[in-house]
Amino acid sequence: MTESSATIRHLFVYGTLQPGESRWHELAKFVQGEGVRTTVPGTVYDTGLDYPAAKFSAIDSDGVIPNVIQGRVYEFDEAQREAALARLDEVEGAVRGLYHRVVVRTAAGPEAWAYECGDDQLLVRRLPEGDWLLR
Repeated sequence: MTESSATIRHLFVYGTLQPGESRWHELAKFVQGEGVRTTVPGTVYDTGLDYPAAKFSAIDSDGVIPNVIQGRVYEFDEAQREAALARLDEVEGAVRGLYHRVVVRTAAGPEAWAYECGDDQLLVRRLPEGDWLLR
């Protein structure tokens, strides 16, 4: 973990951790407010297993973002941030290597943690709109 990543106070979600989705209850107790709809550079995929997978990408040298992932960014309740990350690492399979936690820059501004797919076999079908909720 870098020094700056130790101070990350937000989480970007793009799939089942969003309100109304199957794992929202895992996140809701750890965040403040309603979150902000935003995007990050990358591509989101349907895994065919009722949850998405994402690969994040950097903005190229010309400032062009080839694909974006639609989602929401939430601020953690500071008193619960470490407990939240530990629980979400379990939920997202980070302990088994399925996903890993990375820092992304959201279009809304803040840097945020996000879960990136660590198993390319899960990248079944690209969602061209970049939005899991439109699947």
